[in-house]
Amino acid sequence: MPIQVNQEQLEFHLYNDNVSYIFRVLEKSHQLEHLYYGKRIHHRESFTHLIEREIRPSTNMFEGDHTSSMEHIKQEYPSYGSTDFRYPAHAILREDGSHITNFTYDSFQIIKGKKTLTNLPATYVENEEEADTLEIELIDDVLQCRLILSYTIYQNRNVITRNAKFINEGKETYYLDQAMSMNVDLADDQFDMVHLQGAWAREGHVETKRLSKGIQSIYSNRGASSHVFNPFFALKRSNADEHQGEVYGFSLVYSGNFLAQVEVDTYNVSRVNMGISPYRFKWKLAGGESFQTPESVLVYSDQGLNGMSQTFHKLYRERLVRGFWRDKVRPILINNWEATYFDFNEEKVLDIAKTARNLGIELFVLDDGWFGKRDDDTSSLGDWFEYEEKLPNGINGLSEKVEALDMQFGLWFEPEMVCKDTKLFEEHPDWILSTPERKASHGRNQFVLDFTRGEVVDYIFDLMDKIISKSKISYIKWDMNRHITEAFSQSLPADQQGEVYHRYILGVYNLYERLIKKYPEILFESCAGGGARFDPGMLYYAPQTWTSDDTDAVERLKIQYGTSMVYPLSAIGSHVSAIPNHQVGRLASLDTRAAVAYFGTFGYELDITKLTEAEKQKVKEQVAFFKEKRSFIRDGEFYRLSSPFENNETTWMVVNEEKSEALVGYYKVLAKPNEAYNRIKLTGLEPDTLYEVNGETTYYGSELMNIGIILAGNYINRANEYWGQEHPGDYQSRLFHLKALS
Repeated sequence: MPIQVNQEQLEFHLYNDNVSYIFRVLEKSHQLEHLYYGKRIHHRESFTHLIEREIRPSTNMFEGDHTSSMEHIKQEYPSYGSTDFRYPAHAILREDGSHITNFTYDSFQIIKGKKTLTNLPATYVENEEEADTLEIELIDDVLQCRLILSYTIYQNRNVITRNAKFINEGKETYYLDQAMSMNVDLADDQFDMVHLQGAWAREGHVETKRLSKGIQSIYSNRGASSHVFNPFFALKRSNADEHQGEVYGFSLVYSGNFLAQVEVDTYNVSRVNMGISPYRFKWKLAGGESFQTPESVLVYSDQGLNGMSQTFHKLYRERLVRGFWRDKVRPILINNWEATYFDFNEEKVLDIAKTARNLGIELFVLDDGWFGKRDDDTSSLGDWFEYEEKLPNGINGLSEKVEALDMQFGLWFEPEMVCKDTKLFEEHPDWILSTPERKASHGRNQFVLDFTRGEVVDYIFDLMDKIISKSKISYIKWDMNRHITEAFSQSLPADQQGEVYHRYILGVYNLYERLIKKYPEILFESCAGGGARFDPGMLYYAPQTWTSDDTDAVERLKIQYGTSMVYPLSAIGSHVSAIPNHQVGRLASLDTRAAVAYFGTFGYELDITKLTEAEKQKVKEQVAFFKEKRSFIRDGEFYRLSSPFENNETTWMVVNEEKSEALVGYYKVLAKPNEAYNRIKLTGLEPDTLYEVNGETTYYGSELMNIGIILAGNYINRANEYWGQEHPGDYQSRLFHLKALS
């Protein structure tokens, strides 16, 4: 059983074959002391030998007891004050202005399987044998508040999930100023912090820095998880790399404001906590009400960063994504955005669809500009009815014509936004998030609808439903192109304005849930100006995310490499686009553009009607190649082999579960003269299996993993051929397909 409890000494050990997590109830204060999190250790009757409690200069909870300072005790869910001076996991403000809390142990229960979270995304189980959940109930007698800390450990995954729930069982109203999803106090600070940072069009860049004394944090206060930081970070030992060493990964299943931080104290303890950002957060908790935090996911790996990533990939692909599309390969699509932008009509998009179908592409997606009177980004958001001058037969007529080509049809929406020239804004000017007597900021000429209000969500659902119900829509791209700047709702009283950010994202989740429930077979792809809301919360509703508006293959090496730290290839939206690239002007070959996009959902975003016949033939071959390989690309184990952040060359690979097939992507950004010989050492193969590489040379797995693929050619007695060959130039790529020989 993965949860063992010493009921006499109130010690809790969560473990499976690979990981252990241990904490206990303190004898006097009855708060929770953390003892250990890491590689699986033997279970024993008691772990009191792990207690560290020497005399330190401090304040103490109990007179005459000089080892009762919470400042020097590693904890599970700490508060500020009452002898702990570090940043807390929670904070509650009473009406009299006091903020001290004292949650003490009350009871526990062990539940087979895993509970769902009300109105929030979370990982799940399909049968109760997959996981066990420990619920620890604590009570603050003064506040009459119950706190439930939930820990789920998966049986066959190196995964522990955590969340917290506050229940006001009294009559007094108070306010949650902070309610993190998890806290863990690690015993030392010998870690590098790895996280993903960026901006629009350069999301997911890997940044690594050594932990130091004090606070190091990542966060978003923008109303979405953001381009700037992703709600994920890892702590790795300094000797750990992609393939070996100890790594702890932390990920938040949430799409709104977040804070993830590590506080290193003067005794080298690393306090890790993660959850909703406390900035501008204040949740009113009246008697009988409760508040549920989002879920945090903790992953332990002793197989380096790849080991951590593969655990996240498999968990999120199999037990976060859900519904009709979870286990299915995704259709190869073509999106008209970079082909036409707003300048299209039915004839033009049908020409693109017809050409795409002849090349084997399966899904045509009509992007922005089909509604209201939208010819640029200054108008019409919120008027979700067809622009008849462009589409005289409406979305229904267009979708039927696309389906008649034996293709699926997809459509773009941006449901959370409104422009001022619309019927929606004219009738409901109070439905935007804006502060009274203040100017409302705009972004991309649009304003944010107040999704804290049920009537706003209802209105948008009805408009979308009218379009979807009468048309043949198989795919929806849900975009969100600006962040919240004036977080004020005209529907909430003054003492609940601190709830706006969280209520807003709950409204987004609600709209997603209603649409999915009514249209379970529609494939949703989330987007937020690219990757500004690429997070686990979104994957619960939309199984893939448009990773970045930057479609340049070379820039995508960094973006997709970083994104793969936590997200599976099946979630990474990746397209072949036009050259010169529309974001950076780069001229990468069609081969390289496809070789990067294969390692994701794969599709096209260019005017294929303007390609030469030779280019169309190449696209046809690329589509056929991906159809043949896409099942094992989406379900296989992905390995990062060399980093674009450290090298001129990037290498990654995916191996199927049986280790009988693999695809290796090798990319060189800049060509160099007279280079040293280079080899690609692979991983994840069977050492004694003979593999055929690109249908030509054969190697044993042991050779490929210890010697590697030799990139240089053998030109003995072929000097003239060597000097006569064409140089590949910049932005090179090579694919190596490995197939096991029986």
